[in-house]
Amino acid sequence: MTDTGMRVLNTLGREKVPLEAGADGVVRIYFCGPTVYGPIHIGNARPYIVFSVLKRYLTRRGYAVKLVSNLTDVNDKIYDAARRAGVPSIEFAEHCGAEYVADTNRLGLGRPDLEPKVTESVPEIIELIGSLIDRDLAYAAGGDVYFRVRAFPDYGQLSNRPTDELSETDPGAGKESPLDFALWKGRKAVEDTWWQSPWGPGRPGWHIECSAMAEAALGRDFEIHGGGIDLVFPHHENELAQSEGAHGGRMAKAWMHNEMLELGGDKMSKSDGNIALLRDVLDAWPAETVIAFMLTRHYRSKLPYSDSELVEAERVCDRFRNAFRAIDRALGAAGERTDPDLAAALVSCRMAFHAALDDDFNTPGGFGALFDLVRGINRACEGAVRPPVGQLQEVRRELSSLLDMLGLGGLAAASAAIPPEISDLVAEREAARAERDFARADAARDSLLAHGYEVRDTPEGPEVTRRS
Repeated sequence: MTDTGMRVLNTLGREKVPLEAGADGVVRIYFCGPTVYGPIHIGNARPYIVFSVLKRYLTRRGYAVKLVSNLTDVNDKIYDAARRAGVPSIEFAEHCGAEYVADTNRLGLGRPDLEPKVTESVPEIIELIGSLIDRDLAYAAGGDVYFRVRAFPDYGQLSNRPTDELSETDPGAGKESPLDFALWKGRKAVEDTWWQSPWGPGRPGWHIECSAMAEAALGRDFEIHGGGIDLVFPHHENELAQSEGAHGGRMAKAWMHNEMLELGGDKMSKSDGNIALLRDVLDAWPAETVIAFMLTRHYRSKLPYSDSELVEAERVCDRFRNAFRAIDRALGAAGERTDPDLAAALVSCRMAFHAALDDDFNTPGGFGALFDLVRGINRACEGAVRPPVGQLQEVRRELSSLLDMLGLGGLAAASAAIPPEISDLVAEREAARAERDFARADAARDSLLAHGYEVRDTPEGPEVTRRS
């Protein structure tokens, strides 16, 4: 196995563990995708962004990564929503699944390598249920099949809950114990999507889906199983019991869970109507702003959602855009001598950025390293003597490359979106301020406002933004 140099907090055991590639050099990651019964909200996008960027980071570090995320396209909520819409549930789920793909495509992070659907995985699910029955870990009852929780001694290890303290999560008349949960659900008259099975017509239970799809896509004992913290119990606890019970081996080497988004102090939840749809957020804000909003907080931290939080994320993006603009201006008046402070800032940034992300994917620490480099860029580019062209180009390439690892490489190109005449007005204002000609500086500022731009003074230099 190859040690990637990265450590992640494993929910199973609550300790940081090395992230090692598999024997073939591939890091395999599975994270639970949505149940497609309506447009996804911004909270649903957090695991998509976290694990897509994790893949992006590892890939750019030279590791092969296989990222898999499922779509649950048969479910009680889908049946109910389809009946309200007056369309077959399979057609309704296909439509909602296509909307999910279209909405997440707008983030510009690429797709997972595989996105299996439940409706395409039923044979594998039935086979896995059969294995559990053969091991006496599951039993049929009146057309349903249930998992025997007390027959799996390690049940509760992921959520750290003793079995005796657990409560019923899956009602059913034919269960041997209130704790047992459904692997197969016999068909109800109102359900228009169903399959034949050895136990009668029906469809899979929720938890068995991911066990079967993860194994089919990644094999057993893959590197990372991820998802939202709300899935630890019962969903992931049940997945672990099913997969390890069926095969007697480990399901995943590490379990990573992102915290939830909050709206008005409460967990964002589609069923409670406490949501902001991803598509609406992306209509109002650039994709880079949404990604920065997610990544400037640690993936294991709760994340409050509000317009003011997105304004702050947009300012983060503007700091990088302005740094690229500063470099581009300096390239037009470059010097001849290498700037040792800028060279040291670049080396320090590289080391600190990778050290942060290698430590449990600490993206806020990565941003901190990038901000230090931006300060060095602004000092060098706004000074009386500018760095040479080669050094400026190297710094621009490196900043762009590091941002691209976070899915923010487009900020380098977006920096050119400010027209040259606006950059000239900013330069005019800075020159006037340096000469203490404040009337001329105010006139330049007023001209910027008239053109729809504003300038904000920061310790790192002027930040230019388009007015909303």
